[in-house]
Amino acid sequence: MASTEKKTLYTADATAVGGRSGHVRSATGIIDLEMSVPEGLGGKKNATNPEELFAAGYSSCFQQALLVIAQRAGDKLDPSTEVKCSVSLFQEGEAYGLSAVLDVDLKAFDEQKSIDMVRQAHTICPYSVGTRGNMEVELRVKGKAISLKAEDNAGVAKDN
Repeated sequence: MASTEKKTLYTADATAVGGRSGHVRSATGIIDLEMSVPEGLGGKKNATNPEELFAAGYSSCFQQALLVIAQRAGDKLDPSTEVKCSVSLFQEGEAYGLSAVLDVDLKAFDEQKSIDMVRQAHTICPYSVGTRGNMEVELRVKGKAISLKAEDNAGVAKDN
């Protein structure tokens, strides 16, 4: 069996000061934001939170994985394709956790092809790989939940 060497392609750096009620800034300065507890939990307006940033990153990364899957198959995604990511913060006992829902609308493909592409993207997306076994991720196509094998979420998501 050939071994594959892990090769770092990119490293992003950001610094937070003050936690959820502080400030976060990326090393590039492109992200330079006031942070707050979500407004619905008593936080201030006009500030972001870690869940919002995570949802933005995951949706963007998953969309890129879909582009890769389409390209490998010789297909092209409709430019209006959308990936919506909802990240939920929850409390379980004394601990806190996250869960995510990815809702994909590929526009140009039928339901079965869309489901197949979403499942394939879930196997290669770095966010999906990084969260696998650590948080529940639900996949949807046009609002409809799609079933996953247990190993697709390392046993943390229920198989529908």
